[in-house]
Amino acid sequence: MNKEKELSYISELIDNYSSLLTEKQLTYIEMYYFEDLSLVEISEEFNVSKNAIYDSIQKSINNLKEIDQKLNLIKRKKQRLALYEKISDKKLVEQLKKTEYEK
Repeated sequence: MNKEKELSYISELIDNYSSLLTEKQLTYIEMYYFEDLSLVEISEEFNVSKNAIYDSIQKSINNLKEIDQKLNLIKRKKQRLALYEKISDKKLVEQLKKTEYEK
């Protein structure tokens, strides 16, 4: 998987499963992937080793990937969105899409 697709997938994982992460895990992931900070920068900010940050990020992402492989929420959402494109009633489509993003 190329870097852009990996980042997109991680973003989808976070969108769907962030509530399963601790605040610290989520913070590390956001800083590393979305704020583009290095492991060294993150480790200095939290006063922990670079390896601890790396391990936490990798473990968190791998756990989210395992969960998604079991639940398939991302795949199912993409399938639903593709089906919405086939519905001619645009008002209905907008209502359906709105439910996709409600928490």
